[in-house]
Amino acid sequence: MPTPLPSNIKPKLAIVTRDEDGISLQDFLSARLKTTKRAAKAMIDARVVWVNRKLVWIARHLLKPGDKVAFVIQHSTGAHQNKTLDKRPHIRVVWQDDWFLAVDKPAGVLTQGKDSAEDILRVQEHNPDIAAVHRLDRETSGVILFAKNAEALEAAIAMFKTRRVIKYYSAITIGGVERLNSTLTETLDGERAVTHLKRLKSTAEASFLSLRIETGRTHQIRRHLAGIRHPIIGDRQYGMKRSDDPRIQSVTRQMLHSTELELPHPMILGTHIKAHAPLPADFRAALKLFGLGKR
Repeated sequence: MPTPLPSNIKPKLAIVTRDEDGISLQDFLSARLKTTKRAAKAMIDARVVWVNRKLVWIARHLLKPGDKVAFVIQHSTGAHQNKTLDKRPHIRVVWQDDWFLAVDKPAGVLTQGKDSAEDILRVQEHNPDIAAVHRLDRETSGVILFAKNAEALEAAIAMFKTRRVIKYYSAITIGGVERLNSTLTETLDGERAVTHLKRLKSTAEASFLSLRIETGRTHQIRRHLAGIRHPIIGDRQYGMKRSDDPRIQSVTRQMLHSTELELPHPMILGTHIKAHAPLPADFRAALKLFGLGKR
């Protein structure tokens, strides 16, 4: 079923010509917008490009004549369009001291790698030694801890291995979760995995959950929730591949947010690091969309 655009979005539309047969989506956007391939890839990663009304997030997706490509360029006009697309986001620091900083990572930004939160913070904070202590998926927003030097990084990684780190997440899932509290213990990749679930609000169509994880397996929360048939709304890997609900189709990223992080300070005995990241605007909008309101 086609994926309708959210009603508050006014996309631009371009139709693929015969001369453009077989062109990749990234190259098509780059050529039509007269911008860099990097900027075109950023648009696709931001989940603001549709082909024939279906959301596409693969840059190398091949187009054919007659395909209708809809896209949104946010906060950009005229000659400033290309500059805006290439502009790196600001990463908001929610807590810091001489050793560490905790930030609120936006969705759509990698933790590490090219143009990642780590890269942005090194420039933003004028410190080339900043390094991520742990990771969040690209599409997961929220609080994440970075070390300011190698000594702090080593100590923090050791602390994370002790299971003394408390991590809370918020999620919006498909379907009504029946139990108020439960613990998911399905083994992942042959390793023990534990996720504690608390239902905050629920309807027949969707649920607003608070989750605490004891272990940090790859995509643990997403896989655990998919395993009980309540996948995260917007999760294109483990979630529903198709849905007749236009609200689900309109969500352009997985509704998973790292809300809170707490751990004993790795460098200062007897003290704790505690950081909180409020729910972002798109998450709050999704709660409203599904009638789940505020916590």
